[in-house]
Order: sequence, then structure tokens, then C-alpha cells
Amino acid sequence: MGKRFINELTPGEFIEDEIYCLAQKDLRSTTNGALYIHAVLADKTGQVPARMWQASEQIYKELDQKGFVRVKGRTENYKGSLQFIIEGIRPVSPDEVNIEDFLPHTEKDIDEMFKRMLEILRKIKNRNLLFLIKEFLSDKDLMEKFKRAPAAVNMHHSYLGGLLEHTLNLLELALVIGPKYPQVNMDLLLAGTFLHDIGKTQELEYDIAFKYSDEGQLIGHLVIGAIMVEQKARNVQDETGGVFPQELMQMLQHIILSHHGEHEFGSPVLPKTAEAIILHYIDNLDAKVEQVRTQIEKSQQTDPDSNWTGYIKSLERTLFKKNIME
Repeated sequence: MGKRFINELTPGEFIEDEIYCLAQKDLRSTTNGALYIHAVLADKTGQVPARMWQASEQIYKELDQKGFVRVKGRTENYKGSLQFIIEGIRPVSPDEVNIEDFLPHTEKDIDEMFKRMLEILRKIKNRNLLFLIKEFLSDKDLMEKFKRAPAAVNMHHSYLGGLLEHTLNLLELALVIGPKYPQVNMDLLLAGTFLHDIGKTQELEYDIAFKYSDEGQLIGHLVIGAIMVEQKARNVQDETGGVFPQELMQMLQHIILSHHGEHEFGSPVLPKTAEAIILHYIDNLDAKVEQVRTQIEKSQQTDPDSNWTGYIKSLERTLFKKNIME
């Protein structure tokens, strides 16, 4: 029998043996002093609150604060919502888990997206930028992270492969928009677009759940990305014997550091070149349209009879979701 995903569970079922992510756990006591575990079980389709009655401190301590668990138990309706009553639970090694059951994944082909990205980057003619891009692409560990990383924890493209998908979208947009303006340096725009979110490979963790790393919370992907450019440029100098142009490196770092567009959104500097301004707006466009898509799809599932989504805080509006072309 295949995996029972959380969005497939209904009240009154008995689950003999299933693996879920333990997203949260607390040891609590009832009014008569008996201990029980309050938990949240999760997979890529959602979460469900869970209770384990007649628990003990030993059982609680054996469970990681966040990890995978094998459970058996039953589902029930509690105040109109689904609840899982745990009758047996034990920790599971990540090696026993298909991570794609627990983390959402891009619907697109990662290898095909990466291949298309390389085709676009080959359009760069500037020798120094080509050497720099090669330095990033030849870092196999970094590129494996780049292919798998989400673009965000929960705002946009928040799924495995999301960073690559988002970056490729921006490169395609840059190819359309950049040539419209003769003053735009296309080599710089393409290189900056490829590298604008490279710091997210270190800012985000996505082994069990999407979350920020310590480095991500302390420094952030804008600064991490700017530092990575300087480090790779130093490698280029060592390999070629030449000196990577300081002004060119600063222009790239400026694109990375300014691409959020406003100080209030985390950019230490505002976009001050044509390339940086274009990157900021296409980045914002792709992120917003992806949020529209995911919010409408979510609302179609939870409230299919309404033409409108609920209020979406990140977009500061409701969305009209009826497709009048159907």
C-alpha cells in the first residue's frame, strides 16, 4: 500500500504504520497530572495536530525536536478538525525516508532547467565574467545545492528546485527585456541574474523542513552572495594569473545587494544601475506572480465555490480566481 498523505486522511481511520515528519512536540499534563505529548505531524501535503495519551518523559526525550517518526494510531474529528491519536511512535533515520514525500518539489524537470540555464549563460561574451561564472558552475557541491534549494521558506517558489526555477525564469525575462534598452550591459545583467540569489544555497536548510540556517539568520543571502562573488573572483585571479577587475566585481555585488529594491525589504543599498533596476523588477514580478498562482490553487482546494481568495497578507489583497476563459 502506498503512503497515506495527510491531506488524504479522514476521521475514523486506523493507521497501522506510517512515517511523518514531527514538526513540533510538547510534553504536557492533564488536569489530573497525567503526561501526554502534543505534537504536529507533517508531510508535503499539510499538517495535522496529534496527541499521545499516557506518555512518559522517556518517550518524549527519545523523539528529536524535529525529525521523522514512524507512527500508528487513529484519526478522529475534534471540534470540527482532524486530529491524530498516537498509539505508538518511534524515531526514524532520514536514510529511511523519501524526502520528496515531505518537502514539495518543482513540477519541472531540474536537469532540463539547468541545461537551459547553461545555454543562456553561454551568451555572455565578457571574458572575466565567463571565468567567474565557470568558477561557480564547476563547484559541484554548490551546484547540487543550487539545483535542489527552494527559493524561499514560504513566500515564493518554496519547494525543492524552486531556486533554479526562479533563477531560470529571471534569465528568460532578462533576455526579453534587456535588449529593449541599448544602454543595458547584457553580460552584466545575465551574470547578475544568475548570481542574485546564489547566497540562498547557504541561507536556507531543506533536509527535513524549509528553514533558515544560522548563517542565513545572522548574515542573509544578499551579503552571503556578495561575499561568494569576491571569493570566486579571487579564485579566478589565482587560476588565470590576472586580476579580476575591481569595478566589475563591485557592479555584480551591487546587483546582488540591491535586488530587494528597498531598505525596508533588506537591501543595504538601492538599485543604482540599469542592470540592477531591471533585476529588481523582474525578480519582484516573478515572485509576485508565483504567489498569485499558489494562493489561487490553494483557495481552489479549500473554497472551490467562491470566486475570490481570502485576504493574502503578503500581497495585501484578495485575488479573483475565476477563470473566465474556461
